[in-house]
Amino acid sequence: MIKAVLFDLDNTLADTRSRKIKCVKQSIKKMIAAGLDMGYEKAFSLIMKIYKKSDYENSTIFQDFLIESTGKIDYKILSAAIVEYRKIRYKYEKPYNGMKETLRAMRKYDNIILGILTDTSKIRAWTRLTSLGLADFFDIVLTFDDTKSKKPGINGFKKAIKILKLNPEEILYIGDIPEKDIKGAKNAGMKTALAKYGQFLPDSTAPDYVVNNPRELIKILKSENNKS
Repeated sequence: MIKAVLFDLDNTLADTRSRKIKCVKQSIKKMIAAGLDMGYEKAFSLIMKIYKKSDYENSTIFQDFLIESTGKIDYKILSAAIVEYRKIRYKYEKPYNGMKETLRAMRKYDNIILGILTDTSKIRAWTRLTSLGLADFFDIVLTFDDTKSKKPGINGFKKAIKILKLNPEEILYIGDIPEKDIKGAKNAGMKTALAKYGQFLPDSTAPDYVVNNPRELIKILKSENNKS
């Protein structure tokens, strides 16, 4: 029987990957308009390379880009990028279609616990949940600040199990990256569901379930709980 459902955050609750790309593309246009002497395609390629070798959570991406591409920070160009990025980010920050309805439906189950287990920081996790209008759905939110461990390491999953006071098999974890989310949760003994709708790279780690849209989670919950 499933007594708790834990979610990854990015590309599981919301399409943060596509949103980030939109933000970067618009920010590049504003930087060029502000005086950046570089072609659009070259700038986009370089920024994505910096993200890849650093971290997609890189909060100084435009500073790093300007230093690597020009050797200095032009604050007129930097400010144009930051302002545009923030504007576009909030414009496109919304949950996947059906996610709110799915969370509301899950709430109807007696004593079901909903939570978040993410590699991002506490402030970023809560800011995103609030911006998405999802903060009130979750009973626990575990971040890197709480676990000091990133997936597929199992420390975060073990901490969730301890806090929830449940057996691992009573917890369903859903995420979009097989090699991190599915592998880590399976190694901790949890049931797993792959958010196929948010998946970017394929992997051989097999989940218990594959979810093509958020609403399918209700079917999984019903199926699991009808076994008991």
